[in-house]
Amino acid sequence: MLPPYSLEQTIEKTVREEWGRILANLVKTLRDIQLAEDSLQDAVEAAIIHWQKQGLPKSPAGWLVTAARRKAIDRIRRAKTFAQKQSEISYLADLENTACETPELEIIPDKRLEMIFTCCHPALAEKTQTALTLRTIGGLTTEEIARAFLDSPIAMAQRLVRAKKKIKLAGIPYEIPGADALSERIRGVLAVIYLIFNEGYAASSGPSLVRADLIEEAIRLGRIVGHLMPKETEVSGLLALMLLHDSRRHARQNTDAQMIPLDQQNRAQWDKNKAHEGIALLKKTLSRQRIGPYQIQASISALHVEARSWAQTDWPQIAALYNLLYSIQPSPVVRINQAMAVSHAISVGAALTMMDEVSETADITSYQAYYIAKSDLMKRAGKSEDAKALLAHAITLASNDIDRAFLQQKLTHLSNG
Repeated sequence: MLPPYSLEQTIEKTVREEWGRILANLVKTLRDIQLAEDSLQDAVEAAIIHWQKQGLPKSPAGWLVTAARRKAIDRIRRAKTFAQKQSEISYLADLENTACETPELEIIPDKRLEMIFTCCHPALAEKTQTALTLRTIGGLTTEEIARAFLDSPIAMAQRLVRAKKKIKLAGIPYEIPGADALSERIRGVLAVIYLIFNEGYAASSGPSLVRADLIEEAIRLGRIVGHLMPKETEVSGLLALMLLHDSRRHARQNTDAQMIPLDQQNRAQWDKNKAHEGIALLKKTLSRQRIGPYQIQASISALHVEARSWAQTDWPQIAALYNLLYSIQPSPVVRINQAMAVSHAISVGAALTMMDEVSETADITSYQAYYIAKSDLMKRAGKSEDAKALLAHAITLASNDIDRAFLQQKLTHLSNG
């Protein structure tokens, strides 16, 4: 049996898990992210003192809700604009008077979905959308977010402050978009979550290949959106995709932290529970017959997970799925992945023709994956000198230490072979 949580661990766990729900509820009332966040932080600091003296309340999260409301009232009363805030004070006071000391969190309306759409508003830059989502919904600290982006805490704090001010000054609504805009906006929300996941799954820079904290945060955000929007098939498709990808995480590096490519991974090390959950969720989602890009990508990942070995991978079906994905989402990234599937399903020659088309229609100057993929194809076509030149160029584009070391090792083997 695991030891019970300490007071500090309980506070940290409650804040991390319930931060987004409590904060979103406060923001819906206050219409000011900064004020809501400051009030919640005040409540957390009060909890540390109060709980040490009085012990843990029956509902720690409920206690924080009540305390945060009171702290918000205190802050508004101290503000110079108090006279302009009478309506909010009256409303918050009513809530305070009618709420019990430790309300159950379940009775509080869940406003996280409105907050997610606010954070991912197209008026904000993509990086800002991601950072704000991690802060307001994920409850990550400014320091944690700064590390994820390799920014200084000061620079990230300034970015977050500017974003909150822009939301307030521009009057960006805290609401779920209407039916006419929902489809486009949900794509933006899912893109932000997937961006967080990808940065965790294959860190763009730094000394580590994987950022487990970001992977887990993205999956948690995916579960939240899935719970709040159960009828959106692409939400479920993204969650299934992340689970299936993450099921292979522990086999992607050896004990020396060196990268292991998919064809050499020990499949016994794959997480069967995550794989089964992802496949079950995907099958349920596909049965609704409203296909989308995330569901197609999850289907491709499922075929890799279900294959008993690299040799037994169903490449013809994967190539067909990439063809379908390209018809919906035509991009150089999809085309390169499709070409690699075609190289195994049909021929290397057919794949090289597709790669030539990519280089003619898109700017791939700084796209490392293109050079890695084409190097592999050239090697298999018996053109080792071309393969080495392409791989050497790919190394110059590497910003992740593990990735660079892996490619350098490949180049060494290629040169010695």
